[in-house]
Amino acid sequence: MKKIILLFTFVIFTSAAFAQISFGPKIGYNTSKLSIDKSDIKSDLKSSFQFGAFLRLGTKIYVQPEVNWVTEGGIFKPSSLSFEDDIKLKTIQIPFLIGAKVFDLKIANLRVFGGPSASIVTEKTLERTGDLVNNLGVDNIEDLIWGLQIGAGVDVLMFTLDVRYNIGLTKVIGQVDGISYDSKTNGFNVSLGWKIF
Repeated sequence: MKKIILLFTFVIFTSAAFAQISFGPKIGYNTSKLSIDKSDIKSDLKSSFQFGAFLRLGTKIYVQPEVNWVTEGGIFKPSSLSFEDDIKLKTIQIPFLIGAKVFDLKIANLRVFGGPSASIVTEKTLERTGDLVNNLGVDNIEDLIWGLQIGAGVDVLMFTLDVRYNIGLTKVIGQVDGISYDSKTNGFNVSLGWKIF
């Protein structure tokens, strides 16, 4: 972990020395789904808003670290039983994106990007409806979740609009009493940012 942080810091400072810098706040709309490796359990989408800040270093090729406060989760519904588990995770999401401008005008440009994302879970909530009691609880939910984000964006003047897809790389919920949930979080995000400088 220390090596990753040192590499992250080195890339930022090296890029800053030679690159154009943009910084600003952003807000967005987020949908997430906890996928599950069990055919008898369905998982529904949850949607929420997010907010954060971004730092963009570079012109045609750029790096963009971010810090976002995001609510993620999903609803587990077994098809043969009358209960639901509604899981909500409040996270600090830290993507590190590498992107390129593919179409560049003076007032607008089109970008593509991708990169890893770490979500630090700050609050876990599990609400159950129905009579069946199972042993799935907040203690079975991981505290650090890794993902991969890919997407495209448009910049117009000082505004930046991104559309991205998050692919879960690590399990949110692993095994519970010998039953493998193999649950990962996936979802879409649309965000609008304002480049202060």
